[in-house]
Amino acid sequence: MNKKILIVDDEPHMLRVTELSLKKVGYEILTARNGREAVEAATRELPVLIVMDVNMPEMDGITALKQLKATPATAGIPVIMLTSRGEAVARGEAETSGVALYLTKPFSPSALAAEARRLIGIS
Repeated sequence: MNKKILIVDDEPHMLRVTELSLKKVGYEILTARNGREAVEAATRELPVLIVMDVNMPEMDGITALKQLKATPATAGIPVIMLTSRGEAVARGEAETSGVALYLTKPFSPSALAAEARRLIGIS
């Protein structure tokens, strides 16, 4: 079974914290530093889940989410937006663009792992 999760964040510390949270419970981790890299990696690797920041250089998370959902090969991959942007506008745009879950930083690593398992369908 594919256990690849793509984590997308331009902050090295957040990338590492998220990676360790999910690696510890048995997932193979792929990383990207912006939305453009995320779209390329997701298309190439077809992960079972994407955990992505909103504010990033080159291409933000909402734009990347829209591209992923518009592409048949990646449209079915659930996306968790993990961001410091808690405003209703960002959340609303993410929800209308097809996000599976919108979490704000700081986050609980164990809660993130539980949500990942739920979205992937592993008990």
